[in-house]
Amino acid sequence: MIEVLAVDGDEVTISILNPDGSRAEMSGNGTRIAAAWLMSRTGSTRAQVHVGTRTIAVRLTLDGLYESELGAVEVGTPELVDGIELTPVLVGNPHAVVLGDPTRIGELGRQLEGHSRFPERTNVQIARVERPGEVTARVWERGVGETTASGTSAVAVAAATHGNGEVVVHFPGGDLRVRLAGGEAWLTGPAEPMDELPEPRSQVGVDR
Repeated sequence: MIEVLAVDGDEVTISILNPDGSRAEMSGNGTRIAAAWLMSRTGSTRAQVHVGTRTIAVRLTLDGLYESELGAVEVGTPELVDGIELTPVLVGNPHAVVLGDPTRIGELGRQLEGHSRFPERTNVQIARVERPGEVTARVWERGVGETTASGTSAVAVAAATHGNGEVVVHFPGGDLRVRLAGGEAWLTGPAEPMDELPEPRSQVGVDR
């Protein structure tokens, strides 16, 4: 859930709440959605979104997508955690990128999210590089479980597998484009209003 705390012209301040009640420091998709919401009201093609310690500049592109300047990305040294090789990445929030079979996300996501290596818990991605500039991945979000797509996860996956350049990340929920240069990241994707709210999902059997 994205809570709008304040609006001032083309700027919006938001807070992000996870289903388990925890607050997220950052969300690539969430900031894009908040920017699109504000632009639909101001008529502008640009917005600034304040979330946590970051200010994200977002612009509406000519092809109707939204490009977000997410800021600094920090890629750590690959390491072993319980025999799983992962690369830690910071995108305003923590990530653990594992190269392998994305269908294992349920197993490895549960194992790594709350591991003692990550005292604040972590988001987990399992990624498979299809070819240079193209990656398939699935995501286990901290405080949520598996989700169909994640903006900061796309950036983390692109940074861990490519370092620099342009990368398309395929998620079950759709594709996101990442551009990396000089330790900074830009994320491009859609934001479409829903005609009606979806039916609430049953929480039976869902781990939090």
